[in-house]
Amino acid sequence: MSLTIEAIYENGVLKPAEPLPLKDHEKVHVTIHPEMSPILQAHGIIGWKGDAETLRRLTEDSEFDPEDP
Repeated sequence: MSLTIEAIYENGVLKPAEPLPLKDHEKVHVTIHPEMSPILQAHGIIGWKGDAETLRRLTEDSEFDPEDP
């Protein structure tokens, strides 16, 4: 059986968003795929020639918010 779940890493522990169909002390293999922001996911799609970190900073930093007219 294979499961894909959403979890949050908090205080050194992965906490599943919902209960898992597992028995206590059951051993499992875990593969982690950190969730990326939509901006970083679009990095290669939008034709940006710079690096992903600069694009993230430009889109998330309030310094670069458009000014009200």
